[in-house]
Amino acid sequence: MDPKAVKSDLVLILDYGSQYTHLITRRIRSLNIFSLCISGTSSLETITSHNPKVVILSGGPHSVHSANSPTFPSGFVEWAQKGGIFVFGVCYGLQLIVQRLGGQVDVGQRQEYGRMEIEVEKNLGVFGNKKVGDKQVVWMSHGDETVKLPYGFEVVARSQQGAVAAVENREMRFFGLQYHPEVTHSPEGMDTLRYFLFDVCGVSPGWNMENVLDEEIKVINDTVGPEEHVICALSGGVDSTVAATLVHKAIGDRLHCIFVDNGLLRYKERERVAETFESDLHLPVTCVDASNEFLSKLKGVVDPEMKRKIIGKEFISIFDAFAHELEQKLGKKPAYLVQGTLYPDVIESCPPPGSGRTHSHTIKSHHNVGGLPKDMKLKLIEPLKLLFKDEVRQLGRILNVPDAFLKRHPFPGPGLAVRVLGDVTEGNALDILRQVDEIFIQSIKDAGLYDSIWQAFAVFLPVRSVGVQGDQRTHSHVVALRAVTSQDGMTADWYYFEHKFLDDVARKICNSVRGVNRVVQDITSKPPSTIEWE
Repeated sequence: MDPKAVKSDLVLILDYGSQYTHLITRRIRSLNIFSLCISGTSSLETITSHNPKVVILSGGPHSVHSANSPTFPSGFVEWAQKGGIFVFGVCYGLQLIVQRLGGQVDVGQRQEYGRMEIEVEKNLGVFGNKKVGDKQVVWMSHGDETVKLPYGFEVVARSQQGAVAAVENREMRFFGLQYHPEVTHSPEGMDTLRYFLFDVCGVSPGWNMENVLDEEIKVINDTVGPEEHVICALSGGVDSTVAATLVHKAIGDRLHCIFVDNGLLRYKERERVAETFESDLHLPVTCVDASNEFLSKLKGVVDPEMKRKIIGKEFISIFDAFAHELEQKLGKKPAYLVQGTLYPDVIESCPPPGSGRTHSHTIKSHHNVGGLPKDMKLKLIEPLKLLFKDEVRQLGRILNVPDAFLKRHPFPGPGLAVRVLGDVTEGNALDILRQVDEIFIQSIKDAGLYDSIWQAFAVFLPVRSVGVQGDQRTHSHVVALRAVTSQDGMTADWYYFEHKFLDDVARKICNSVRGVNRVVQDITSKPPSTIEWE
């Protein structure tokens, strides 16, 4: 998808490392405005090439006083002034504006973290729709504070402790908030963003899935020649299925789908997925059993990043072999590989888009991003790489992918390899996990809870515990159950099961799965954890 083809003014976010940065991206898209996130240290040429209407400077863990703190490039302010660009700083972004434009930021005498009440001092800028004296609760997270404003700036709101909470220079079109409007802990934050973008900046909305579909089909047809063939890696998940359906709509039978059984699938996953592809989606799929190849290469590997790298490399090796077989059959070797890479995959697999960043961290390498070998022969087509999970589901509905399939919980490309902590080939860990996971998921469905949960799964822990079963001492395995609620996978909270449900599931697992005598529940949100365990 070409961002320039989107029928919406672009809001560009410069990422300075805040855990909430990509939540800003998602919140803005929910207003039918197209937003993208790139590195805060991107060059001026990169920033200007996106032709944004608004630039948001994100929060971050840094202090503007640190020698290596990230900042926008030289010439940025002059470019924004000349082009009539609106600039909006959030938390660290506000402090960056103040410091770079001649104000003063000091270590705060009144450090503010968590919920804090602010009061509007002037009904200007982002609070132009408020009254002087209006109060609201917001989410603060800062140790430094603004003590002197640059020339031409005004304080629009202060915290209950007197710290600067909002500033503006209407003539320059520079604005800033010391708090995070994008988080749910700032209840009026979305109203503030909405008012700022529509009423202050005059942004035109036009981001919708119908436009995305039309643009993606055009991009695919422009990329793939009229006689070229394409391979699609189907995992059985929502992402790859929607990607395959989209490409099939664009090029028809020149798409050749491959489903790889890597030995890391869930209970009867291969049979269930094959039936769905054939009866509901009518996609041409070749199933390849490569479980021996994957498991032999994973033997003895315990590091989760190494697992992902090995799995990614082995997938590509199989796709290359499949392409060679097609070449023998078609007389022409496919040159492209379709993958269901999503925006969160790209975000978590590396520091935000761009290069040379040191201010944000790789969370984990997704098999179809960080795990790909540099010498891969196939060229990638990733039609979903700028979309979040819920946006992919919207696109799938437009493409008539069955709703029951679209509601399937996400399943990671590396499969159960990232749900078995430690060596996946040791003992019967995979068999135990498959049985436990099946009981857990089926119990959730039977209870009518499946659609209320974003993702649920079981985890095999590399520990044993003492138990008593059949009046005998056992020294068996421990499994964990995890279920989360989320909108896009960037943040998540654990699902609150009733005690009776957990009691019933634990009993079923311990009574049905040989080798398990203890069941625990993961009650950690994201952050601080990720959704998957590895």
